[in-house]
Formats: sequence, C-alpha cells, structure tokens
Amino acid sequence: MRVQRVLLVCSGNTCRSPMAAALLAEFWRKADPGWALTVESAGTGAFPGLPASPHAVTVMQERGIDLSGHRSRPVQSLDGYDLVLTMTRGHRDALRNRFPDAAGRIFSLGEYAGTGEDVPDPFGGSLEAYQKTAAALERLLPAVVDRIRAEGSTQHESSSGI
Repeated sequence: MRVQRVLLVCSGNTCRSPMAAALLAEFWRKADPGWALTVESAGTGAFPGLPASPHAVTVMQERGIDLSGHRSRPVQSLDGYDLVLTMTRGHRDALRNRFPDAAGRIFSLGEYAGTGEDVPDPFGGSLEAYQKTAAALERLLPAVVDRIRAEGSTQHESSSGI
C-alpha cells in the first residue's frame, strides 16, 4: 500500500512533531512525487489545544512555514495512518506497546531515515536549541521523503504488474 497518511509523534506536540510535520509536508510538496501525502502530528503525553512553542513558531517562520495555528493533541488512535514516525526510539517503543496491531507501521524518524538517531527535544530551551532541532529534522526528512517515494513506487509497480 502506498503511504498516504503520516503521523509524526513527540511528547507534548508543541515543538518537534509540529516542526517535523510542517517540514515533511514542505519537502514532500517540493519533491512533487505524483501523489498526495497527508501529514499530521500528535504527542504521547500532549495536553490538547496548546499552541506550538514560540521558538518553534519563530524557527519555522524563518523557513517560510506558519505554525501559529497549530494546536497540540494527544495520540488517541493510529487507525488510518499508513506510517507513524516518532522523534525517539522511546516514543516508538511506547506506541508499539500501546498499539501492537500497528507496530509494523511505527518507526523512529532516525530509524526510518537510516541513521537511528533520536531528534533532540528543545522544549524549554533557547532559540538555538530549536534551531539545532530544526537542522536535525532538515537533515533526516529528505531521506524519509526518498524512502516513502521509493516504497510507494515499488508497491505501485508490483501491484500493476510492471
């Protein structure tokens, strides 16, 4: 099945996962892969309705992306998501334990990108900490886009008999 819905997950859904979701959507749009990808975010321990942190908004504004309308939400279900990417291996393991039927669709972002690294949490940190997190995401997400595209193309070719 071609990936069409992706959920990015961190802890509180005010820093890493909203930034990652916005950047993935932007990288996907620029890659023009030939099919739509819906990208959303949530948190393993998110309190519903909180805005993105001010530094996250600033860091994304510098990249031409508006996070001002973001509101946090907890992970309640993984139904309908083709791929779930977490910011750490700890988030991945927690979700695999909580949603064992979806375990095969849950990966850490670094694992899916081929590096295995966790994305650092800038929560409560300086603007520079958020810049470093954004840079880590920008380093990992092109590989994620490439993998989704490659797996989608392979699945499309095998299902069409090519």
